[in-house]
Amino acid sequence: MKALVVLIVLASLAPAPGAALALDVLSSRPEQVSGGDALVRVRHHKGARLTVTRNGEDVTSAFRETPDGLTGLVTGLAVGDNTIIAAAGPHRRTLKVRNHPIEGPIFSGAHQYPFLCKTERSGLGPPALDNQDGQGMRVAGGWSRDCFAPTVTDRLYRSTDGTYKPMPDERPADLATTTLLDGRTVDFVVRRERGVINRFLYSIAMIENGWNGRAIYRFDGGVAIGHDQGTLGGSALDPYGLGKGYAILHSSGTRTSTHYNLILGGETALMVKERFIEQYGRPLYTVGVGGSGGAIQQYVYGQNLGDRVIDAAIPQYSYPDMVTQTIHVGDCELLERYMDHNPRWARWDDRTALIGMNASDTVANPYTGRPGSDECVEGWRGLTPLAMNPLWTSNNDPEWERMDPPGVKDTVQWTHWDDLRKVYGVDERGYARSTWDNVGVQYGLKALADGVITPAEFLDVNAKAGSWKEAADMVREGCPFVQPACPADFDPWSARNARLGDPAPRRAGDPIAIRNVQRSGLVFRGDIDLPIIDWRHYLEDRLDMHNSHQSFAVRQRMLNHDGRAGNQVIWFTDARPDGPRSDQTPEALRVIDAWMANIRKYPARGVAGNRPPQAVDRCFATDGTQIAAGPHVWDGILDRRSPGACTQRFPLYSTSRIVAGGPLEGGVHRCRLQPVARAIAKGLYGSWRPTADERSRLEQIFPTGVCDY
Repeated sequence: MKALVVLIVLASLAPAPGAALALDVLSSRPEQVSGGDALVRVRHHKGARLTVTRNGEDVTSAFRETPDGLTGLVTGLAVGDNTIIAAAGPHRRTLKVRNHPIEGPIFSGAHQYPFLCKTERSGLGPPALDNQDGQGMRVAGGWSRDCFAPTVTDRLYRSTDGTYKPMPDERPADLATTTLLDGRTVDFVVRRERGVINRFLYSIAMIENGWNGRAIYRFDGGVAIGHDQGTLGGSALDPYGLGKGYAILHSSGTRTSTHYNLILGGETALMVKERFIEQYGRPLYTVGVGGSGGAIQQYVYGQNLGDRVIDAAIPQYSYPDMVTQTIHVGDCELLERYMDHNPRWARWDDRTALIGMNASDTVANPYTGRPGSDECVEGWRGLTPLAMNPLWTSNNDPEWERMDPPGVKDTVQWTHWDDLRKVYGVDERGYARSTWDNVGVQYGLKALADGVITPAEFLDVNAKAGSWKEAADMVREGCPFVQPACPADFDPWSARNARLGDPAPRRAGDPIAIRNVQRSGLVFRGDIDLPIIDWRHYLEDRLDMHNSHQSFAVRQRMLNHDGRAGNQVIWFTDARPDGPRSDQTPEALRVIDAWMANIRKYPARGVAGNRPPQAVDRCFATDGTQIAAGPHVWDGILDRRSPGACTQRFPLYSTSRIVAGGPLEGGVHRCRLQPVARAIAKGLYGSWRPTADERSRLEQIFPTGVCDY
């Protein structure tokens, strides 16, 4: 009888019909293994004796029966190529595995240096010594370039006061309890693992004795230029996710407040997911959660990596990607400088006509202390020097004092372009190539056609707005970016790094950089087939940088890609300045769980065909009650239908490039040009028919032509 039971078990672990023996890696692709180990699965027929070898050494004892086959963590892999062989009776399968060091890289290219270590700040102790060459952070006995630290595990508990504390041996009096997804109530005790993967800090946390088999990868936002290990964010211990029994995956390398190299970020996410699977097995599914840059990562990784990191996404306060945001954000300070020095634009409400974003005469301005501001000021001020000026950075952490060789921080060109020089390329002067371009861009074109501004005002702004210097020609910033320069040297517009005049010259983006980034995977093209609930608070009245039209820019890119966007739903929740905010994330997680269950049950229906009833476009009031739901609530935004219920409730704004005639989805680094005469003949300027002098002025401002979107 015992032998019969064994045969039945082995038969249940059999490979697909027609394959006597199957061998595969569960934790990663076989050519992208990292850290010297891999979770391997063997499936075979009947009761033949199984042996598994790694580079000729027997590792069969590592394998155990699981519902999915015989699974084992194969350790001791050499850096480079390895061979795993499974043999059962007359059958034999060979699997070639390529192992990469735990510090990477796998596919992101050579490591970036200098690289600032923050293991001590994060409670992991000093970084490991890795050289005697005076390179990196000074540690006892030498230096650390790659900031490694051994893995540590600890136990925490959630206190009744809402904080996490180290778990003592005795049960603490203030230990909170939590109700898991399956309805059980358990003590809120968390097991956490931390360490360094791909040079970044990582965290894997889950509630003890209560994992629900599902995982959340928490992605964080922010803007930074790299050269920094970063720190773990508070989302690594997401109380809602942990409290429901989800495992929480997190890394400082998937926080855009650490860097914006999403090729490196995607690689890091894969390696963290690999580590998780090796320790706990494959989860039922992994859902991404995160806002702003954390939302961008979900869209970009879902496009580039499919379901290898996340199986579903809850992007919050989303943008399609970062690199195409630089296009219109780079206009902000140029237009603000122009308007701040022109009485015509003293009324802040009027400024939307040029910048497209919201503006308000009543919102307090943090730079003037008086009422009157707009989204360029509230949300984007300082992003131009941060992204474009190689001589300025906000990264002034004290750890730089321990970095060698002395002055190494000053060798960095602190620009977004240089952080991704492997993508954008490098010019003849040694500076990273830049995509930023405003040749032919007609600021305020829609406002002119709608009669909001006059032809004279249209000509004036386009003659005087200007453009940006090349990186090699930029100079150090003034106040408020360099505090010692305050208050006398006040230059929040970075005017010293603008090209001004009348007419001011425009700047042409580097065609090599534009070509390279469009091929790189850093631009979201809309090619994604995961369940997506794109959710945001409506924050336009606060002049918040997370402007609401971006959710629809994402959808339009998906429609442009293949004509379909049935796997994405858009949810808005109202948020009054003086009231509480309702968070729809828990509801989104519940809907995603139902969606993923449908996909497992009916895989042939695909993602869009498995949407549960609540996975539809929706909008909510401030208290979380539903205002409207269904396929037509956002009508009138991406089509010519009458505005839907949610469209009416939540007015959208745009960008300077949409006002200039560009598409809602953005992404046009460099427009196609047309002669001024052709633009006039096409009626591009509405009812305005330029006189001979006005036409001459247009041709003087745009000597190579105007944008033909």
